[in-house]
Amino acid sequence: MFAEERQQLIVGLIYASGRASVTDLAERFSITTETIRRDLAALEAAGSVRRVHGGAVSPDRFSTTEESILERTVQRQPEKTRIAEAALALIPQSLSGSILIDAGSTTEALAELLAARAAGAAATGSLPATGPEAELVVITHSLPIASRLSGEPGIALHLLGGKVRGLTQAAVGQSTVEAARRIRPDIAFIGTNGIHAAFGLSTPDPEEAAVKAAFVQSARRIVVLADSSKLDAETLVQFASLKDLDTVITDTQPSRELADALAEAGVEVVVA
Repeated sequence: MFAEERQQLIVGLIYASGRASVTDLAERFSITTETIRRDLAALEAAGSVRRVHGGAVSPDRFSTTEESILERTVQRQPEKTRIAEAALALIPQSLSGSILIDAGSTTEALAELLAARAAGAAATGSLPATGPEAELVVITHSLPIASRLSGEPGIALHLLGGKVRGLTQAAVGQSTVEAARRIRPDIAFIGTNGIHAAFGLSTPDPEEAAVKAAFVQSARRIVVLADSSKLDAETLVQFASLKDLDTVITDTQPSRELADALAEAGVEVVVA
């Protein structure tokens, strides 16, 4: 096989999965790791891939790359719906207790399903007895999530305030962080821009990272909702380690490296 042909195949593999390791590529093409590294160097010089430790990723996966919430909402919708359905199953049908829903497109999908479930229970008359103890307390700093859940029967909505970041439509800043530190929800459903074996969970914006870190430290149980595009990705700011997590819900089996790291950290992985 000519080098140019092999390099085109390498680009296709990286674009399909988001990343590829030097050792996996060397095994796949039955060549040395040195040859693969030369291929990756040539592809990076051409702007086709971006080299990272141990391999390469697609060129759009820079540590500061972040799409708006509107753009992300229309991407990977079937996968995000499956993840949200698995997350909804963790919320008691009795509509009691407290949960925190982080900002994000997959967590928005969860809020949509939760609202539909509450409305359906009200329509069939199956809501539990009235009173504060029969309400599910839902805490969020996301304006779209708050808008969707506001007024739903059986849900007591708490909106954390702060400076609203336009790109994500979420409150951020010191007041948001301080408010997050004063709560202790039963479950926090957290979104992330990247989940990596060594780097943990990360997001491009420092203010978003500070809020997410406060959420992770505050909740009794941490459930991460991450579609497959987030797996093995590293963005600019780490906000949690794998050991901080209880469950990761995703739509595909993690890579061997990430799966091993999650298992070592004692994290349950649910593939929806």
